[in-house]
Amino acid sequence: MKKTATIILNRNLPKETDALVEHLIENDGECTDIFVVEAGSDKNNLSKYSTWHINTKDVSKYGLRYLRGMNYGLLELWKGNNWDNYESFFLLTNDTKFPAGQETIKTLQGLLNKDHRLGLVSPCSEKWGEKNLIGENSTRYFWFIHNNAYFLRREFIDQIINTKDTSYMDFLFDGNNFRGYLSESEFIAKTYANNWAAAITTKVFAEEDESYLLDKNSIIKTESYEENLHLYIDEGMMWMKKKYGFNSRWQMMQYAKLFYEKFFEYYPDSKKYKI
Repeated sequence: MKKTATIILNRNLPKETDALVEHLIENDGECTDIFVVEAGSDKNNLSKYSTWHINTKDVSKYGLRYLRGMNYGLLELWKGNNWDNYESFFLLTNDTKFPAGQETIKTLQGLLNKDHRLGLVSPCSEKWGEKNLIGENSTRYFWFIHNNAYFLRREFIDQIINTKDTSYMDFLFDGNNFRGYLSESEFIAKTYANNWAAAITTKVFAEEDESYLLDKNSIIKTESYEENLHLYIDEGMMWMKKKYGFNSRWQMMQYAKLFYEKFFEYYPDSKKYKI
């Protein structure tokens, strides 16, 4: 049985999504089942690996974005009685690129098997400053991790999912934070608060292809990069103040770091992974 369910979010970029799916099939096909969420894609722009096509009026117009899209895919697995078949979930945007020949999922599964405190692990990017802190072929715990490639232990997710009157708005992530401003900090704080760790590893790498948003925003029916960044911050700040009473990104990041630091008081043996 395949131990990982991989969920890929697509919106009107079938060729790019198909290429990502086929990379995973070629290099990790024995390790994972793959599910593609179509977030309001046009009928002529569906991936040939499409699993669920959400085409309501609002989703067709605005899409789902990362938080609502991943909630949707995970919730469908949970409702379909497939949840307990998996030990882990790999959440990918379709602009994720892996090195040729890299066995990403097999490696990440091995990390979870080795470190039983790991609830979340992400491949590093060659562009991230964290790469220098981690070192070659190594893994370290962090309090902020970009969310384009989250690999999650199901045992951890079981503790925090909302299973009562739930929807793609609130199954795992807070869908009210539409564009995901500082959602990474919120999620990682929740990870450490529940006695799990969040790590970045340089044993495998993943890159985000920003050209999709820069050059193909009209195809994916979203704002330009500049306008999206402006809305990301403005809408996100309103969400953060309403939910937490925070007035700056530093307050949210310090909130996550407090749980990070507390974790090592409870699990001193994990200090070897601390940055």
